[in-house]
Amino acid sequence: MKAVIQRVLDAQLKVDGKLISEIGFGYVIFLGVMKGDTQAEADYMIKKIPPMRICEDENGKINKSILDVGGEILLVSQFTLAADTSHGNRPSFIEAESPDKANEVYLYVAEGLKKAGIPVKLGVFGADMKINQTNDGPFTIVLEKSAQ
Repeated sequence: MKAVIQRVLDAQLKVDGKLISEIGFGYVIFLGVMKGDTQAEADYMIKKIPPMRICEDENGKINKSILDVGGEILLVSQFTLAADTSHGNRPSFIEAESPDKANEVYLYVAEGLKKAGIPVKLGVFGADMKINQTNDGPFTIVLEKSAQ
């Protein structure tokens, strides 16, 4: 499982020109579910993301978590994080989990982050989404946990 976490001042997600989700300060997280990912990998993300200290404190130091600052999360399923670009010029997505299983894991992660106390907004699984975001920093973290 891979998560690309971007700290943002705000973000809006639209499908077919219709606003679906928006957040203020927080994270846009692109979540890629790989073949073989289970609840164990999802639990790792749920445990690791909320206390991660990538927000600034009152002195401008990176010392606070999203929980500390009352931020929100826009969680977007992103199968393209499974891309294998090692051969040729066209990425292969064979390592991406099947849509049904990936959606199940995606929703499980969303629910776990909500239970941790973070407001979570969602994208539309499998849709052609348009996302506008104001990156803060920019500050981007890649978090990975491979199925064992």
